[in-house]
Amino acid sequence: MSDILKDLAATIQSRKGADPDSSWTAKLLSKGPEKCAEKFGEEAIEAIIAAAKDDRENLTYEAADVLYHLLVMLAARNVALEDVLDELARRQGVSGIEEKAGR
Repeated sequence: MSDILKDLAATIQSRKGADPDSSWTAKLLSKGPEKCAEKFGEEAIEAIIAAAKDDRENLTYEAADVLYHLLVMLAARNVALEDVLDELARRQGVSGIEEKAGR
């Protein structure tokens, strides 16, 4: 698998504190974590609608938006992608039922 998500997370991180007129990411981040979370939710709903309609092309497009906005939301709350990946690695090989019961 490529490192595209890590590269994107690094780019998003580099936009923190940048002039909001210079990039869309900087503009989102300047609006605060709540707005970033709201935008992530909007994109997630659009992906759900595309999946429900069995619109593969649009679902692919919306899924990319979801991943981007997830990374922006994480950056807004200072949660590193690496931390999320570490959590996924910790769960690897553990049944979802087992993992949920262990919380």
